[in-house]
Amino acid sequence: HVQLVESGGGSVQTGDSLRLSCRISGWTFGSFCLAWFRQAPGKDHEGVAGLDSDGEINYGDSAKGRFTISRGSDATLYLQMNDLKPEDTAMYYCAADPMTGLLCDSHNRIWGQGTQVTVS
Repeated sequence: HVQLVESGGGSVQTGDSLRLSCRISGWTFGSFCLAWFRQAPGKDHEGVAGLDSDGEINYGDSAKGRFTISRGSDATLYLQMNDLKPEDTAMYYCAADPMTGLLCDSHNRIWGQGTQVTVS
């Protein structure tokens, strides 16, 4: 049973930086896609950054030039966030999609519990 646990959120001021971590456990074999999402109160989930099984990266418009997604190891996913702005305030979630053939199976997406980021 795959489990994702985020950490690293907090309350910061405009222009500060944070590094979010996502610890992945229980995934001992198989390919997967990884991503960061965020959700602010009253708003829909927003894709922040994605990393597919081949290492290809995709960023949401709000993240380009400021955020960086990376894998520190097979068990850890990071999101480096620089030059934070109040509009970045949200609950941040990491997610994993198992691979079904060559596709990232979003139907079976596994979510972490989230870590809160507040920028003022």
